[in-house]
Amino acid sequence: MAVAIRLNRQGSKDRPYYKIVVVDSRARRDGRYIEQVGTYDPMQEGVNYTIDLEKVDKWLSNGAQPSETVNSMIRKARKA
Repeated sequence: MAVAIRLNRQGSKDRPYYKIVVVDSRARRDGRYIEQVGTYDPMQEGVNYTIDLEKVDKWLSNGAQPSETVNSMIRKARKA
């Protein structure tokens, strides 16, 4: 099973909110996920994401592949 770390859209029209989730890469964008590892709110100013780096590191060591967007958030979280 190929595992990915990607965004899962929540919220309403014109008011997006995303969960950062670990998911089977074949699953739908907003389908069932294995574990939630963070959140992302693009409508908020400043630091608009939260990531549990311990959970992310565990999944990355098990072979999970982050999307480009999630990968950039992980790099920013490691710098902070």
